[in-house]
Amino acid sequence: MTTQAETAPNSSLNAVKWVLAIAILIAATVGNRYAPELLPQLSAWVRIVALVIMALVALGITLTTIQGQAFLKLLKEAQVEARRVVWPTKDETMQTTLIVFVVVLVMSLVLWGVDSLFGWMISAVIG
Repeated sequence: MTTQAETAPNSSLNAVKWVLAIAILIAATVGNRYAPELLPQLSAWVRIVALVIMALVALGITLTTIQGQAFLKLLKEAQVEARRVVWPTKDETMQTTLIVFVVVLVMSLVLWGVDSLFGWMISAVIG
């Protein structure tokens, strides 16, 4: 039994937030496309800053939606799990890297040999 009261998600507010975020992204895209024609004195840096700000505002709005909150929860849980992982030591990493390098080298030599053999056989048949 939980002690927190469960509230029904406000789907209409959630939909409004999504529409607003998408509208901001569309406005940023259209504005960036037509800004040089409408305002030729506007520099590229101003357009870039405006795009970044609008994208961050849209991201902020989407993070307040139900799906955005679930995504933030997922990120927090993933961070906790990443701390629990036992990462390999430097020696283990180097050994594994060297093994992969040697296997790739050996396989490339085998493939080169097979390719040369097939090339020689086809040359012998064709003449």
